[in-house]
Amino acid sequence: MSGLVVEHRESQFSRWLRRRRVQLAVGLAAVEAVLVVAGVLPWWLVVVAAAGSVALYLWRGRDHGSPGVRAGTWLAAVSQLIVVLVPVGLVVVGVLAIVVVAVLAAIALTVLLLDRR
Repeated sequence: MSGLVVEHRESQFSRWLRRRRVQLAVGLAAVEAVLVVAGVLPWWLVVVAAAGSVALYLWRGRDHGSPGVRAGTWLAAVSQLIVVLVPVGLVVVGVLAIVVVAVLAAIALTVLLLDRR
């Protein structure tokens, strides 16, 4: 038994989409994130697409009668939000790396200055 609930008027495709929506969202976000990091897609365009897809999901997708439309708009909104977070994560990791290097340099300088030989 899969434990999957079958909704009324749900097609085989919409069940498949609902079961795999997280994997699809992460996969789409990974491809788009590579394009953003490589400079093919500007980050502001990704932010606009994320705002639009979240608005579409909240406006129409969440309460739509078709399970396929609900899953598709959810998939678009989640994948776009993940892509928005990738450049932010890169900046955070970059700043963290600079802080770690500065702390290590300060420790090394302290050790060298305290060496009495």
